[in-house]
Amino acid sequence: MTIEALVFDFDGLILDTEGPVFTSWQEEFAAHGCPPLSIEEWSAEIGTVGGLDLVDLIRTRATRPFDPDAMQVRRRSRRDELLAREAVRPGVTEWLDEADALSVGLAIASSSPRDWVEPHLERLGLRARFAHVVCFGPGIAGKPAPDTYLAACRALGVQPRRALAIEDSPHGVSAAKAAGLRCVAVPHAITENLDLSHADLRLRSLSEATLHGVLARLHDERPA
Repeated sequence: MTIEALVFDFDGLILDTEGPVFTSWQEEFAAHGCPPLSIEEWSAEIGTVGGLDLVDLIRTRATRPFDPDAMQVRRRSRRDELLAREAVRPGVTEWLDEADALSVGLAIASSSPRDWVEPHLERLGLRARFAHVVCFGPGIAGKPAPDTYLAACRALGVQPRRALAIEDSPHGVSAAKAAGLRCVAVPHAITENLDLSHADLRLRSLSEATLHGVLARLHDERPA
């Protein structure tokens, strides 16, 4: 198996946006007297588009006065405060360096909109590392649909079977596999107990293994 490209998810994989977003919503549920969201409920929201109507959940569960506009202003401010403390997740930069050394193409496939992903990449100093950033938008469905991965492979000029996806969520793994890519799952604190068994390989962190080592392992485990 020759891998010619790596296609990374963004949220929760390159940057831990999932923790700040989840925390900001949990705080609003608590502020309105709602029971906390379970990880099982929240999993419907991870790595996809429109998984949960969280505003409606608060509205129906609130035991205190609820002003959705004021809530969103407060929640987004809190989310952004928490996000500003986050840095690139462990091992990401090293994998990008190794991909460059191996002349492996790099792209991002995300269910988030471009105006969310691009500014974070710029802040982290990573935008220039990726030849293409493919995001949910007109004509491109969010995960678990394969659209973002198929579009990323087209942009890179590689066949999906010669690309490797790096994902952190069940929806993301499903999208990558549906597109025909092999997939490495690298969960974070929120997704570590979700079902990622459909990935070809699971790592605790990208710092756990080198890209070269993972490619060799996937090659050795390829179907006969």
